[in-house]
Amino acid sequence: MERKRLINLTEIAVMAGVGAVLSVFVTLRLWPQGGSVSLAMVPIVLVAYRRGWVAGVICGLLVGLFNLMTHPLIAHPVQVVLDYPLAYAALGLAGLFPVRGEAPGWTGTGRIAWGVTVAGLIRFLSHFVSGVVWFGAYAPEEFSPVLYSALYNLSYIIPDILVSILIVSLLAAKAPRLVKTG
Repeated sequence: MERKRLINLTEIAVMAGVGAVLSVFVTLRLWPQGGSVSLAMVPIVLVAYRRGWVAGVICGLLVGLFNLMTHPLIAHPVQVVLDYPLAYAALGLAGLFPVRGEAPGWTGTGRIAWGVTVAGLIRFLSHFVSGVVWFGAYAPEEFSPVLYSALYNLSYIIPDILVSILIVSLLAAKAPRLVKTG
């Protein structure tokens, strides 16, 4: 039992480190106020599928805290929680949709797509609320803060989700051990 826990913690730490590096070096920055397309979701989702949603949430939390330390945009303490640890921790919820399971008719790719999409949309909700409450003042006059936050955040969350689905599906097809429950 002790060995398995150590393996889980090591895997979470290593993948959080990979996610942190990917969020810094492999990025398409779209907006000056934050929001970018990166591969940081991929290691979080892999941990979530491989070790379960709790491990995925912890891994995401660590990546979010790293992003807070390396490139913060701080308007309010609650905004910090919404945009960094909570948003990235939400990605670990992809583990609630295991790749190998008992649901008939689901392929591994379908489960990956479903899990990454749901987790990504929960991440979007966290950024969306932060955007409406704390960054609505940046909205152009013709936009409501709600519409502005939705469009702003979807502009990078949707590509993030699509790229993550593609990469995790390819990894699962070529190296199924990366997503097996273990």
